[in-house]
Amino acid sequence: MSITRSGGVLMPVSSLHSPYGIGTFGKAAYEFVDFLKQSGAKLWQVLPLGPTGFGDSPYQSFSAFAGNPYFIDLDMLIAEGLLTEKDLQNLKYNDETVDYESIYNTRFDCLYKAFSRFDVSDGEFLNFCLKNKAWLEDYSFYMAVKNYFDQKSWSFWDKEIKNREKSKIEQYKTKLKDEISFYKFLQFKFFSQWYALKAYANENGIKIVGDIPIYVAMDSADTYFNPQLFQFDEQLSPVAVAGCPPDAFSETGQLWGNPLYNWDNHEKDGFKWWISRIEHCFNMYDIVRIDHFRGFESYYSIDAKSDTAINGKWEKGPGMKLFKAIKSALGDVDIIAEDLGFLTNKVYTLLKRSGFCGMKVLQFAFDELSNENKYLPHNYDKNCVVYTGTHDNTTTLDYYKKARPAVKRYIRSYLNCSGKNVSEAFVRAAYASTAVMAIVPMADLLNLGQEGRINTPSTLGNNWLWRITKAQLCPEVAEKLKHFTTLYGR
Repeated sequence: MSITRSGGVLMPVSSLHSPYGIGTFGKAAYEFVDFLKQSGAKLWQVLPLGPTGFGDSPYQSFSAFAGNPYFIDLDMLIAEGLLTEKDLQNLKYNDETVDYESIYNTRFDCLYKAFSRFDVSDGEFLNFCLKNKAWLEDYSFYMAVKNYFDQKSWSFWDKEIKNREKSKIEQYKTKLKDEISFYKFLQFKFFSQWYALKAYANENGIKIVGDIPIYVAMDSADTYFNPQLFQFDEQLSPVAVAGCPPDAFSETGQLWGNPLYNWDNHEKDGFKWWISRIEHCFNMYDIVRIDHFRGFESYYSIDAKSDTAINGKWEKGPGMKLFKAIKSALGDVDIIAEDLGFLTNKVYTLLKRSGFCGMKVLQFAFDELSNENKYLPHNYDKNCVVYTGTHDNTTTLDYYKKARPAVKRYIRSYLNCSGKNVSEAFVRAAYASTAVMAIVPMADLLNLGQEGRINTPSTLGNNWLWRITKAQLCPEVAEKLKHFTTLYGR
């Protein structure tokens, strides 16, 4: 672990302000880096940057490698001469939240116009396509065919192309040649803009913390082109799917529906796909958080025909064999392991052997009313990252408002605060702790209530919508975090 004591902010790219319905890699992103620098922050954690589908979740992407074309900044395309002001004059978006429906209905028309003016013989574009051929060819083909079949997942394509018959693949490559090039163009622009933004952040002393889901979506280029790496039957349908068992939050558990890995086949080829994925991530980010770490020790397997997660069972994961393969291929890499939820001693042992940073969440520290709670700062070791809350929690202010009276009293006593400044007290406690990294959701810095929540797990609709305004990125907020940064040596 090469990380030194530092602090930062969790802020989805989608939540940045912009005139185009969603945050992008444009001017507002650079202004956010400037804000982070003013605040003394050394870390910017983002949510997964992959292209999103049904439900708009960044954890359900059409590819584990590709980027979301919604984040391509249109003003930058104007500056390049690929779009004009006139092309955008009729675009109307909701400025207050992410406007997925309007974006879905209008964004690709703009991007097609930009592509129509782009020279596909451009040297940088050709070099990008060559360098990223291993995943870009598959992804661009997949999206072009998916578009041809009215956005249906590959499970519902005609039999011959669903089964990837060689003659049919060649036929569609010819038929959809321009569409395939278009999707390559989108990735070229996405990564060109992202790498420029990342370079700007790094130049200003800020590391980017990426985030990847452990599983991939069924509707993805990953499953379509690599069915042998997943638990599929001979008809290419999932035998078992991912989720988690019933707990205090859900009587029937959580049925995520992602296809499960065939870990035996991953191991047979030396975990090649995973190594490629992690290597790609460390080109995109400086530090990588992997969601649902416990699934590497053992994962919850649910029969694909089940309607709930009640009757699932635990199966053995790859354990250290995977991490040894990654280390052998890539050396020591800075990984944050999301080790929340139901854990066993074997999971704790795997985390310790891996050397990765675990996670602590202050909102989980007080409900038990016990000073032995592992999420209380006095119980931390250094090799962890502390959050006031995550993208799946409500904001700290809303959490406090809804807490039981006894929990509220305990919070006020432990943090020596009043109910009026509880968000600031949580931020202070995180920054003061021994955790090597402290990361605060932007909504907690702004002391927002329920309106600042990003996601409510196991629900559809009203998620991934929150956005900041330009006015909220004010010097007063930066100075408050800068005070904690200086005071606690981050």
